[in-house]
Amino acid sequence: MLARFSEAFLVLQALQVDIPLALTPLVMVAMNIIYATSAYPFGKLSDRISHYTLLGVGLIILIIGDLILAHSNHWSTLLLGVTLWGIHMGMTQGLLSAMVAENAPADLRGTAYGFFSLINGLALLIASVLAGFVWDQFGSTTTFYTGASFCLLALVGLTLKPTNSGTKF
Repeated sequence: MLARFSEAFLVLQALQVDIPLALTPLVMVAMNIIYATSAYPFGKLSDRISHYTLLGVGLIILIIGDLILAHSNHWSTLLLGVTLWGIHMGMTQGLLSAMVAENAPADLRGTAYGFFSLINGLALLIASVLAGFVWDQFGSTTTFYTGASFCLLALVGLTLKPTNSGTKF
């Protein structure tokens, strides 16, 4: 979650590329439409392939999205970065819940979901505060580079973690 700070930074980036203030909420609308429309197909895909593989691909998509957003200076590149963020969300959010379900004992699944949501929320808060600090001190480009760097660290960690079969993804 440290790699994916609040989507509000997408709106701030829209202001950086001179999208009129009245239209900036459409960035969130676009991201959520892409998220919603991609969640079901990726959920079906997650029933057929390794969760770790799909999570890794989702992290790669977020890295590419962050790099594009770091250099967006036109609404079209912003939209491409926002699209990749939405695809990342569609790939990973349901997947993470499925991973909680498959790893938690049946009698503790509710507790596991609650704990997962607590940790997720705290990490998002920390990531957003950090992103706000970096944005304020170093600018939007560095903020998205920082997000991509945390994402790359998560991807490296994911490749080092053995799956249940003992193999790496």
